[in-house]
Amino acid sequence: MFDIELSKLLLEWYAVSGRELPWRVKSGPHPDPYVILVSEFMLQQTTVKTVIPYFHRFMQRFPSLSSLAEADLEEVYNYWQGLGYYTRARSLHTTAQMIVRDFGGHFPQTREEILKLKGIGTYTASSLLALAFNLPETVIDGNVIRVICRLYRFTAPIAEITALIRQKAEQLTDRTHAADYASAIMDLGALICTPKNPQCLICPWQKFCLSKNTPDIESIPVRSKPAKKEKTGRVYIIRDSQGRIFIRKRTEKGLLSGLYEFPWNENETQSPVCGSEDSHLQITHVFTHFKLTLKIFTLTTETGPDGGTFVAPQDMKNYAFSTLMKKVYQKYCSISH
Repeated sequence: MFDIELSKLLLEWYAVSGRELPWRVKSGPHPDPYVILVSEFMLQQTTVKTVIPYFHRFMQRFPSLSSLAEADLEEVYNYWQGLGYYTRARSLHTTAQMIVRDFGGHFPQTREEILKLKGIGTYTASSLLALAFNLPETVIDGNVIRVICRLYRFTAPIAEITALIRQKAEQLTDRTHAADYASAIMDLGALICTPKNPQCLICPWQKFCLSKNTPDIESIPVRSKPAKKEKTGRVYIIRDSQGRIFIRKRTEKGLLSGLYEFPWNENETQSPVCGSEDSHLQITHVFTHFKLTLKIFTLTTETGPDGGTFVAPQDMKNYAFSTLMKKVYQKYCSISH
């Protein structure tokens, strides 16, 4: 009965105070699973506020699963520019093609089938099943972990109590209103049970929360974050006599695969390219697991490295660059104009 009462309180709060989001409907699952699919890929490691304008633009160009599946990956990258983590765009495009090819354009509705899709793990599978089909799946993200740990006052490191957190989260999950419940508990963490300054006095679970107004509430949950590795390297802005800039398409596997870039490396111990000059500028970019600092070198030549081309500055907007390379170009432009 305790779990049922908590779920009821949360759903009542959500009906009045839950966020209005472009990929969300209240009082049930979303009628178009494709909308949930796109939003879930975009929201991986990216905040709601950041995603919203990109979501609108992306959906305007690719309004259906088939329109995305038929699109050229290069264009998909262009509409993803600025969101980062481009492997998500690549996986989303592949997943759309798989659903069209392998499932006749009909979205699979079992965990086993969904997990076969590109770029979908257990969390995204649970979200899709709950939000698109109202199936009683327990969705656990950082917000949910924080809410559960504070509610039950779990003060052990998260890594040691993962199974216990999932057990409690599953017990609370509403079996009838799974879509609304999944959105509700994530909103509770995003709007009320925030990392800093949680709003305990207006929380629908305040009577039951064991951490309410305790002096150490902001330290729950207990996370252990490994220090990010730091890497350094050089990036080269190469221009020809006409002022065009050399770019190339990245062929290596990884986060930036398939995007355009300036020649660069992560090994600063190597000698600079012959004839290049140190601009005395540098940029720093933080990836998920490491921090990268690139020193910017410039070079004027009529022949660039193999595998690339010279492009007029005004045409650069037609090529999909990573956020890392955009930072490099913006920094370079700050001294070249």
